[in-house]
Amino acid sequence: MRIIPLSEGSFTIDQGKEFIPFDTSSDQLSDRTRGSLLVEIQPFVVVTPEDVILLDAGLGFADDSGILQIHQHLVSNGVNPMEVTKVLMSHLHKDHAGGMSMRDVSGNRLPAFPMASYHVQRQEFEAAMRGGSTSYRPESLSFLSDSDRLVLHEGDGQIGSNIRFELSGGHSPYHQVFWIETNGQQIFFGGDEAPQLHQMRHRFMAKYDHDGRRAMMLRQAWWERGEAEGWTFLFYHDLKSPVVRLGA
Repeated sequence: MRIIPLSEGSFTIDQGKEFIPFDTSSDQLSDRTRGSLLVEIQPFVVVTPEDVILLDAGLGFADDSGILQIHQHLVSNGVNPMEVTKVLMSHLHKDHAGGMSMRDVSGNRLPAFPMASYHVQRQEFEAAMRGGSTSYRPESLSFLSDSDRLVLHEGDGQIGSNIRFELSGGHSPYHQVFWIETNGQQIFFGGDEAPQLHQMRHRFMAKYDHDGRRAMMLRQAWWERGEAEGWTFLFYHDLKSPVVRLGA
């Protein structure tokens, strides 16, 4: 089994919900808009004997020739994007969902991972497609509306024999989290409810969460269970510690 962080870089985000690149070696957070948050954007690929699993999909940035950054990172790590079998989405905010699709030469949206099934909570997809929030970009998700690759879940459940998901509802009302179990190892991906290591170790209630208290309590519960059971945590927004394995 392999866990591959696919870092797209560091960014600041302010109340306007715009992600602005941040060079940690030269930029100063104090120079950015007051209240800006400094985050990493970091999808993950987990390669198991059965699957190549993408956990969230990044911002969707592409180079001048139209090649997605996330595709470049996969190839650099020896993974063909056509080999991805499952795309597991914690939620559909633009910094997590941008890389789900790409444009063809005519500008049409196509699935970035055409051989994969895309797993989303039904009500999260419906909320994203309604728009009305700068956090969502419905136009980047419309390719899934009539796609047989879209798998809509409701509540908690199982995907195959080794992936489990729960509707958590802290960061967004229909946010979900995932466990992948392989060779006796439990990998946990909490999306934006477990985004950084320091939030797991301290009682931290974020103003940007839909239900900050719920998200805080979930983090505490997951960390305690992870310590007891030896989970491996994947942190999407952590600048220094994307993968943390706790001892059983």
